[in-house]
Amino acid sequence: MIFLRAHSLRSYLWLAFVGLASLAPDGRADEAAAAQTVVENANQTFTHFIMDPDMVWFRDNLDKARGLLIVPKLGRGGFIIGGSGGRGLLLGRDSQTGRWSQPVFYTIGSASIGLQIGGELSEVILLILSNKGLDAMLSTKAQLGADMSVAAGPVGTGTRVATADVFSFARSKGAFAGLTVEGSIITPDGARNTAYYGKAVSPLDILIRHSASNPRADELIKNVTEHTPKR
Repeated sequence: MIFLRAHSLRSYLWLAFVGLASLAPDGRADEAAAAQTVVENANQTFTHFIMDPDMVWFRDNLDKARGLLIVPKLGRGGFIIGGSGGRGLLLGRDSQTGRWSQPVFYTIGSASIGLQIGGELSEVILLILSNKGLDAMLSTKAQLGADMSVAAGPVGTGTRVATADVFSFARSKGAFAGLTVEGSIITPDGARNTAYYGKAVSPLDILIRHSASNPRADELIKNVTEHTPKR
């Protein structure tokens, strides 16, 4: 009887393993599809910022960028006290060639983040202007305000000197949204990166080594490249 119970348990565990294994490809496909949605939404968000008359300083300083972290949607559950944050992607920029990288997917969140308007979906872009800021993004976890300095991006043409590692910009329903992100945690989304590129990859592999690519990100990269001022 004991033998039969043990045999039944082994059979059950094996069937469970087979079942999970059979679901794994579907899970990866779902993650890849979700990642592509972020890419497409990020492309739209970037276009919104480029077309916004309040984002002159942002546009004028794109040529100084070392990276762009684009978060297409942050709502009531995101940048408020007790919020959990959102998902976005990072494009890195080669300081020598000006070439933009393939996207790396990230999660962002913190209980201490504050949104100065309430309850509306916002589009967020973090303009990374220093090597220190980009290097921090290569780690397993980066904290704004600790691993890199962060400041709110100027509205309009602005006169602010770019002294921070990162400048944050946000829009809500077509209008500028005041935003504080200091203390927020940014973490690579390993499952989504693996699904999108079909193999396990790190931010270093994508941003620096350029050892992974997905042609479905080409439209986003082309859009950002075309709107980056030439040096």
